[in-house]
Amino acid sequence: MNSKSIYARLYALASGILLTLILQTASAQQSVKPLSLNEAISLSIQNSKQLRVSHARVDEANASVKTAYERQLPDVSISGSYLRLTQPNIDLKLNTGGSNSNPGSKSAFPTVNSAAYGSANLSVPIFAGMMIQSGKESARYLAQAAKLDVDKDREDIIQNTIAAYSNLYKSKAAVSLVEENIKQSTQRVNEFSNKEKNGLLPRNDLLKAELQLSNYQLALMDAENNQKIANLNMDIMLGLPDNTLLQVDTTIFKVDNNIDARNASEFEQLAYQNRKDAAALNARERAAYAGVKGAKGEYYPSVALTGGYIAAYIPNVITITNAVMGGVGLKYNLSSLWKTGSKVAGAKAQLAEVQANEAKLVDGIHLDVYQSYENYLLSHKKMDTYIKAIEQSEENYRITKNKHDNNLATTTDLLDADVANLQSHLNYAYAKADALVAYNKLLQAAGLLDNNNK
Repeated sequence: MNSKSIYARLYALASGILLTLILQTASAQQSVKPLSLNEAISLSIQNSKQLRVSHARVDEANASVKTAYERQLPDVSISGSYLRLTQPNIDLKLNTGGSNSNPGSKSAFPTVNSAAYGSANLSVPIFAGMMIQSGKESARYLAQAAKLDVDKDREDIIQNTIAAYSNLYKSKAAVSLVEENIKQSTQRVNEFSNKEKNGLLPRNDLLKAELQLSNYQLALMDAENNQKIANLNMDIMLGLPDNTLLQVDTTIFKVDNNIDARNASEFEQLAYQNRKDAAALNARERAAYAGVKGAKGEYYPSVALTGGYIAAYIPNVITITNAVMGGVGLKYNLSSLWKTGSKVAGAKAQLAEVQANEAKLVDGIHLDVYQSYENYLLSHKKMDTYIKAIEQSEENYRITKNKHDNNLATTTDLLDADVANLQSHLNYAYAKADALVAYNKLLQAAGLLDNNNK
């Protein structure tokens, strides 16, 4: 093999490796997606596994309703048989009345070796101890409760999406603020390094500044890690590829000093009217009442219209056609007198359980609304305080830096003032996000969240 061929192969191999690396790099690059809060909510609802489960339960409940209604439809059955018979030995002792018959003689029978018959039966229930109507009523209420469960799950998904969106904003804000402080800290280290070289600053002060820069760099690592996790969490919730980098809409985290004028009592009354879990329990209570009536229905007899048609053919013996019958049938199971009591007791126990859960939910709603309302007010108070804290920390840093430049304050004082300033800005960014979450949590507690985000 000549040298040109070797070079050609090496060139082809290198080109292939380079192309592979380029493709891998391109595929590894993250796609950036601007994401509004409303779009995040819409995508999370579309991709929610929990909602799929809830919708499947609704379909199951609707099928149960259909089954309950079908119980009042007529029962129709058709049966038929064709039989092959052996020749039996029959010794008939009865006198057939024939002139040649003698006592004890065997009667002459026609030869029968096959038989065929068929029948059709129809039964239309008229009264079944109210069990059919109670079953229909119970199934309807349970289907209604399943649909309300879907609405409740939908509100939970909306609130979880808002919280995740706010966490993503907080993680990005932390990265941005720490990066800004690293820039300032790097400049300070360079400035202190020049002063230390010129004998204008003790080396210990330079080491303090460098230590603070290292701490900021560690804080940035944590912030970037939190951002990656928050971003991945949103990608999973929204059904997006894991490498999708999301850009949140920061305008929704604006400062709003207009507090909702409604008080906690008003929100609580709205909760009793709008909470989907309360409505679902109310529907289950009605279903339980219907279940009690249905269980008691077994004490009563059942009445039905009946009809039928019979046809038979036995060669050499009989042919039956057009044998139509109809009437009213009555059925009563005497064992229901001592077996139904336990079923009624079980149905009443289910009703009592639902009623106890309703009472428990009333207390839960009361606590949930008042706690959410107080957290909402607290979030606004914190924002007002953090705004003042930012003004104070910035002024404190400005004064301390001026003193330090004039050798009137120590380096430790300057670095502490810098940390306090960073912390006040972080607290304010977090407070804005927490205020949005707190207000939507209050709306969720009052059963208004879904309506507010449509």
